[in-house]
Amino acid sequence: MEDRIVEIGDYKVGTGQPLLLIAGPCVMESESMVMQVAEFLAELKDRLGLQIVFKSSFDKANRTSVDSYRGPGLDEGMKLLEKVKQATGLPTTTDIHEASHAAPCAEVCSILQIPAFLARQTDLIVAAADAAVARNICVNVKKPQFVAPEDTIHAVRKCEARGLRSVMLTERGTTFGYGQLINDFRCIPIMKSFGVPVVYDATHSVQTPGGATTGGQRHMVSPLARAAVAVGCDAVFFETHPDPDNAKSDGPNMVSLAGVEQLVRQLTTLRETVIAL
Repeated sequence: MEDRIVEIGDYKVGTGQPLLLIAGPCVMESESMVMQVAEFLAELKDRLGLQIVFKSSFDKANRTSVDSYRGPGLDEGMKLLEKVKQATGLPTTTDIHEASHAAPCAEVCSILQIPAFLARQTDLIVAAADAAVARNICVNVKKPQFVAPEDTIHAVRKCEARGLRSVMLTERGTTFGYGQLINDFRCIPIMKSFGVPVVYDATHSVQTPGGATTGGQRHMVSPLARAAVAVGCDAVFFETHPDPDNAKSDGPNMVSLAGVEQLVRQLTTLRETVIAL
């Protein structure tokens, strides 16, 4: 199948193109924190000549505990992502959890992200695809932890049936037993064989599910991300925070802002090497 190039504003994503980086805090905790991260990423993008999309969630609808922080909600979240876009020039993305989220998020975001737990929900994918076609943007479908990589073709076909060709797939680990995720790096070339760009989710892949809150192995983000780029992923997704140990969601697997530049330099160097081979 012919490899397609997905355009996100001025960025080009796919085989032979520069690495796309999708980064930001897991959830919008405050305007000041969101803008701090966005401004940091924008400066890094300009200084190193990178392709960066800012990501943060307005609602973490799949939190384990009913007492866990979920985010500011749709209206406030879109206002904040619009501010990020206007202030920094970065394209933005966020998760959507209901079909009704698709159209309002598409007014602000350049990518609509389908969470892994919801990636078999046809109505959600159809709504995202319709909104993406209307706004000429992209849909990124995360591979569920419980689905084989070859079966993600069905999500791609659902989007294509609505006239959308700007589709990406994301590998984020596979359930192994009850409390672990593993990465089978065969997933990346399998999903790329569908002709779409493939993203590697480096922070959710190192989660350790279980208990009242999800744990993680932050120190494994860098080696796994490097492996994914070496295997041929077209983009890397990672969440980052100024103080991950005190983050309100997914702190144990988020990268500290202080470590982002080193990680990004490693990944972009590897990508250039892979393209040159």
